[in-house]
Amino acid sequence: MALPSISLWAYPAWSAAFISHVMATAGVPSFTFTPAAAHAHYIDNLLWQAQSNPDQAPFRPHAPSDYAPRPGDLLCADRSRIPLLHWQDRLAEGGQFRPMHCDVVVATGGGLVQAIGGNVLDATVLRRFPADAQGRALPPPYDKAPFMLVLENRLDQGR
Repeated sequence: MALPSISLWAYPAWSAAFISHVMATAGVPSFTFTPAAAHAHYIDNLLWQAQSNPDQAPFRPHAPSDYAPRPGDLLCADRSRIPLLHWQDRLAEGGQFRPMHCDVVVATGGGLVQAIGGNVLDATVLRRFPADAQGRALPPPYDKAPFMLVLENRLDQGR
């Protein structure tokens, strides 16, 4: 059975809380990954950290077309009516609410990016996204929320 797209109006909205819980459970301090009720809030913080100190940033932003995600990375989509197509577009509106969704990448290979996210059908769900030969997530179908950002997890790179 195919899962429906990530609904803008999926209530209650707890997917960002799920990602925040995953990070806290993994031992990521809140000053590194700020827990949030909306994906846009922690994304803005991670983008700010990457701009302020690129060499020490715990997560590095990439366009999905330029980077093959690895386990631990975040694969993010924009669910708004007029979605952003590139993460750099988010910089101009930082701090403003925008309906987004991120999943934690748990496996790659075999033409797939596998990721777990919360509040998909009001559940925590493993989803499989098609990938190209280099492992980059392919754009979703036209009627689905477009990927606009991969946050490369650099937490284990001994800063």
